[in-house]
Amino acid sequence: SIRRCNRQLIVLSILAGVAGPKFDLETPSSGDTLTIIGNRLSFFSLCLSAAITYAGGAADFFVYYPEETPRWKIFSVTMCGLALSFTFAFMVGIGLGSGVATTASWSDAYNVSQGALIVEGFAPLGSFGKFCGVIVALGLIANMIAPTYSAGMDFQVLGQWMTVVPRFVWNTLGVVIYTVCAIAGRGSLAAIFTNFLALMGYWVSIWIAISLEEHFIFRTWRGIGFNWNAWNDKSKLPIGIAATIAFLIGWAGAILCMAQVWYIGPLAKQVGEYGADMGNYVGFAWAAVVYPPLRWLEMKKFGR
Repeated sequence: SIRRCNRQLIVLSILAGVAGPKFDLETPSSGDTLTIIGNRLSFFSLCLSAAITYAGGAADFFVYYPEETPRWKIFSVTMCGLALSFTFAFMVGIGLGSGVATTASWSDAYNVSQGALIVEGFAPLGSFGKFCGVIVALGLIANMIAPTYSAGMDFQVLGQWMTVVPRFVWNTLGVVIYTVCAIAGRGSLAAIFTNFLALMGYWVSIWIAISLEEHFIFRTWRGIGFNWNAWNDKSKLPIGIAATIAFLIGWAGAILCMAQVWYIGPLAKQVGEYGADMGNYVGFAWAAVVYPPLRWLEMKKFGR
């Protein structure tokens, strides 16, 4: 909600103001040129993964917009909302991270968790700072509302028999699943989330490539359009062979070019000491290259 966003914006602005003097804006990056490039590319890829995962659930919410809403308005409000919110949060996070190496108390807090680092950033404010830390934590919980809502429809698209079960049951099941996972992995939840987020980014990048080409090349440029009345008729929907093959090829590219703590692909290893995470970009590119000819063959063979 708008009120929740305002509260988060206020406390994060307070955090930027009170912790800002300890942000390290002068120390140069360490390592050889390729290692620095690889590290920066990997960090940017992780930030990108956090933002683009919204693409998969966007339609779950935009469907409530009036049908006559101009496309440019939907695009503009989405792009501005995501860009402004993520950019501000990322900059505050980068500032806190930069101060870990130069501020002993921040380093000790970071060794506990990222959350402890945020609380330590509020430390000069005393009890009020702890209160602000609680508001930040509650914001993370509230941030689960949107994906929890979408989870109900995610279950239902798995098959018609899934639609027999009311959506709120699937929503509740989703809450139970991620709550159990959070409790079980609470000792290293941040590391688990970071690794899982990167994997989410890979498949979303591939999905975006396929969706964009289907929309602009086949539905718009070739004039096929969309038959909205056939949205749930399997006999009239694309079979999905082209999309599946393109998806798998995109994943092959992502695996070859991914750079995570637990695995570095052979192509990613070529950049610097720690590799460079290029899975998002290569997965997108490989899927985008093979999907048009595969989709053309699929339509020629099956007519849909």
